Order: sequence, then C-alpha cells, then structure tokens
Amino acid sequence: MQLQLNAKFYICCMRLLLLIFSPLFLAAQYQCEFAVAKYNGGGDWYANPTSLTNLISFCNTQLNTRIAPKYQTVELGSEALFDYPFVHLTGHGNIVLDDSEMANLRLYLMAGGFLHVDDNYGMDPYIRPLLNALFEDTELVELGQNHPIFNQPYPFENGLPKIHEHDAERPQALALYYQGRMVVLYTFECDLGDGWEDAKVHNDSEETRLKALRMGANIIHFVLTGQ
Repeated sequence: MQLQLNAKFYICCMRLLLLIFSPLFLAAQYQCEFAVAKYNGGGDWYANPTSLTNLISFCNTQLNTRIAPKYQTVELGSEALFDYPFVHLTGHGNIVLDDSEMANLRLYLMAGGFLHVDDNYGMDPYIRPLLNALFEDTELVELGQNHPIFNQPYPFENGLPKIHEHDAERPQALALYYQGRMVVLYTFECDLGDGWEDAKVHNDSEETRLKALRMGANIIHFVLTGQ
C-alpha cells in the first residue's frame, strides 16, 4: 500500500531546508520532534531511555536548536514515521523488519527522513544486512575522518570516538546514501548512546559523556544543515 506523506512531515522538511540558506532559522519558534524506533525480533529497542532526551537538551542548549524536548516512539512500518525528520534506532540484539516495514522505511528515507542506528553491542549481524538491502546497488560505506560530520561544530580529528570498549575493535561510522544524500548513519563499536545516557547509568566520566554528546551534536547539526 502506498502511504501518503502527511502535512506535518512536509512542513518539517521545508523548514529544515531553510537551514541550508539561513542558520538563523535554528532560533525560530518551530519545534521538530525526534523519535526512537520500535522494532520486532526480540532486540531491546528501548535500551538507553535517557539518551535521546539528553542529546536533544545538549543540542538545544549548545547549538540553539528548537527540537521538542520529549522524543516519541515510532514503529518503522507506521505512517507516523513520516512525522519525524530524525529517528534513532538502538539495541543489543536481533531486529526483524518485514517487507512492508522495509518498504515504509525506504519511502521515509527517500522522502527526506534520516535514520541513525547506534549498535549498543550485539546488533551488527542483524542490522547490517537490513541496511544494505534498503536500496538496490547501494551498500554501507565507511566515512573518512575528514567528513564534515566529524568536523563541525566540534572537531574529532580521529573520526568517530570510542565511548565504551567491548571487543577492542575500532569504532566505525558507516553511511548509506540515496541519490547523493546521506539517509542512514550507522555507528558501530562506539556506543554513542551509552555516553548520552544519564551519568549514573554507566558511571562515565564527564569527559567521556561530553565527547559522546558533542559527537551526537555533530550528527544532529549535519542532519539539520546538510553540512
């Protein structure tokens, strides 16, 4: 079934496009909402419940964005997906998307939406094939450390930072592009979301949390400005 893009999503996309031409739009009264993706398969999509709230607060304070302070929860097969210009997906384990969910997610990304996937450890063998299957002849590509997402507003000379150690593997930022536009960012062996959580959850140092939040702010800045 072909889904109709609702008016709220169109309005949000048009307003976000203005950011390319006028950074002052960040101080406007309009608020976009962000969402966390709910999925099937048994994986804990609800992991890190304070992460996105803290990242939004950091961005609103440090970047003067006007993101609604409370995030929503959305199913990837729902028409409500089109309400949100930025959707965050995380977890530790299995994730299953049926054909209709894949089609809906594909349409959302084609229409201007953005999906950030943050592996919370254990998700990679399940999510990577799904992401690679989203668009024909398109696969995840690793971003180099000179990519704008690592350089503004906060510089990360070595690219994606390591927040939590699991397998002593290097962190990777992998992107999926559609018609030249990044539509998916997959952060792997990094655990950004853990660093965004309340300090008491993982007992991370302020330095580690600030590093994670700044990298998250770079992602949001890139999504909202395209640069």
